[in-house]
Amino acid sequence: MPVQHFETLIIGAGLSGIGSACHLRQHCPNREFAILERRERLGGTWDLFRYPGIRSDSDMFTFGFSFRPWNGDQVLADGPSIRNYLQETADQFQVSEHIHYGVDLTAASWSSNDQLWTLTGTRDGETATYTCSVLISCTGYYDYARGHEPKFAGTENFQGLLVHPQHWPQELDYTDKNIVVIGSGATAVTLVPALAEKARHVTMLQRSPTYILSMPGRDRLLGALKKLMPEALVYRFARWRNLRLHRLMFKASKRWPRFMRKLMLRGVRKALSGSADMRHFTPEYLPWDQRLCAVPDGDLFEAVKSGKASVVTDEIDAFTERGIRLKSGSEIEADIAVSATGLKLQLLGGMALSVDGQPVDMRNRLTYKGVLMEGVPNMAWVFGYTNAAWTLKSDLSAGYICRLLNHLDKHGLGVFLPVDREGCVAEESVMAALQSGYVQRADGILPRQGTRYPWRLLNDYERDKKILLTGPLEDGVLNFYPSVRGAKRKDIPTETETV
Repeated sequence: MPVQHFETLIIGAGLSGIGSACHLRQHCPNREFAILERRERLGGTWDLFRYPGIRSDSDMFTFGFSFRPWNGDQVLADGPSIRNYLQETADQFQVSEHIHYGVDLTAASWSSNDQLWTLTGTRDGETATYTCSVLISCTGYYDYARGHEPKFAGTENFQGLLVHPQHWPQELDYTDKNIVVIGSGATAVTLVPALAEKARHVTMLQRSPTYILSMPGRDRLLGALKKLMPEALVYRFARWRNLRLHRLMFKASKRWPRFMRKLMLRGVRKALSGSADMRHFTPEYLPWDQRLCAVPDGDLFEAVKSGKASVVTDEIDAFTERGIRLKSGSEIEADIAVSATGLKLQLLGGMALSVDGQPVDMRNRLTYKGVLMEGVPNMAWVFGYTNAAWTLKSDLSAGYICRLLNHLDKHGLGVFLPVDREGCVAEESVMAALQSGYVQRADGILPRQGTRYPWRLLNDYERDKKILLTGPLEDGVLNFYPSVRGAKRKDIPTETETV
């Protein structure tokens, strides 16, 4: 297979990859690009995960793209609806024809002499090689091949079926089955009420509780406003409102954590109406030390109240032939056990990175403004928020990348390179704000935080928006070098981005 060259290559056709490509189409219309996608369809997470009830865990008005607002009234949308939204967005912005499917990349190497990235891997069983001037990684942060699966004693004795949500068997019939869902995160609280609709009984088995907030399944206010105002204005309002409400809740949780904890638990107590022991819903940590779990119209609480579902807080001693024996000595019977035990983190889709023949260890690198990688030329790393809707930050990152690319072209530059000359590296990772198990397990592969900006994440949409979309590009930290090709592109758009 011959070497293919593009000015810009985007890795991943999920939420971040499609969004970044749409930004390029709008703000860098003359730039040649392609998207390399390992799977056979676009969608990323929203094509991979197909377990019952799969949906967003952020409201769609902030989770949707800024340039193409979510136009439904679902607050937490189901997975197929989100994938359709991505497909329609890609088609509308003429991105679909730029996607190369079935490309499994294994390595990316930068040559300073050539000012080129060379990417190697396979496509349709053949060796594939791509080159580009600028590389944009939009692979997310977890392993698409496998999730985190703890080793449970006795699984070989279990006569039932053990499945992981990341590889849900589409033909699985769980009607009238006893099911145990192991876990208490977003996947578990989504699965339990969905499975309870047909199962005999569903037990959510957790080592410790998490914060669970009920949200309206549909935004009725928007339905009323659409009768009075243009639809575009209504959705702009919804996005503005939800942005501020979410930010207010996050700041309040950090400033008055015990008050917010009391407020959240009061809501859970009211939703359960005495149908379950509150100790199963009372976390030991404070709000936003881990991500909160949202449930539409309190569906998890309704499943518990109906008796179709229950929650058990304990640890697994071992699997038995008929189910799971707990360390307390009791046993839960199960026909199906679902291991909703979290994600396995992986960066750059598992691709090895090197600069001028030297391997790049991501754990020893800082991120610049949360978008570029310290010491790595002409590479962007699109990484969304972990304390808000992912897309908010990925949208801003894509806008910043477009400004940066137009700056290169306008001034005949070929390379951008962030350099830490002041020794700003700190020990904590870029995801240190979360104490979730999957973050702690991945500490050895995640880039580091810096002691100060621009090497330290702000996790603040309004501040990030100002800095990334209107702040100066040349700040003495980001270095620029002339292009070896010495060519300027004509008709460069302005640097003003609207996100």
